[in-house]
Amino acid sequence: MNNLKIFLNGLIKENPIFVMLLGMCPTLGTTTSAINGMGMGLATTFVLICSNVVIAALKNLIPDKVHIPVYIVIIATFVTIIQMCIEAYMPALYESLGLFIPLIVVNCIVLGRAEAFAAKNNVWSSFLDGAGSGLGFTFALTLLGLVRELLGTGKAFSLTLFPENYGILIFVLAPGAFLALGYLIAIFNKLNTKQ
Repeated sequence: MNNLKIFLNGLIKENPIFVMLLGMCPTLGTTTSAINGMGMGLATTFVLICSNVVIAALKNLIPDKVHIPVYIVIIATFVTIIQMCIEAYMPALYESLGLFIPLIVVNCIVLGRAEAFAAKNNVWSSFLDGAGSGLGFTFALTLLGLVRELLGTGKAFSLTLFPENYGILIFVLAPGAFLALGYLIAIFNKLNTKQ
């Protein structure tokens, strides 16, 4: 499998949100704004890339009987690092994302990519897989957050585009996440089948 195909798989063909429907908890819970979606996506991308690289580098040293607990410890280490960095340098984002940052440890996207790809491939391919899947996840969360923020409050990345009293309140609430996600999945799949 060539490097570009590995990278693009996570962005388009195997997009974690729009195609594989993985990681729905942070997808629906953190996307009240585009900034929150992007922040959660980038934090997950960091964890995906770092954990994939470390797991690919250590795969021959990890016994089969304990590989899942070892993967979780590796993932938890990188989640702790990114959580501390966000808390220190972006307190507003940390306040918005709250509990969802530590939940990256149990995000099925991260553990799934570690098990399905990094444990079977070299470091460079695992890096590209983590980057592609992470950026696909970031794209999906940012787009969903942008749609919800725009329709719900009239803003995009906190910039006012139209008065808030013209916004549709449901898109700021939890049911709006399901509605927006459903339409985005339908649009993404329609565009994907045309190719």
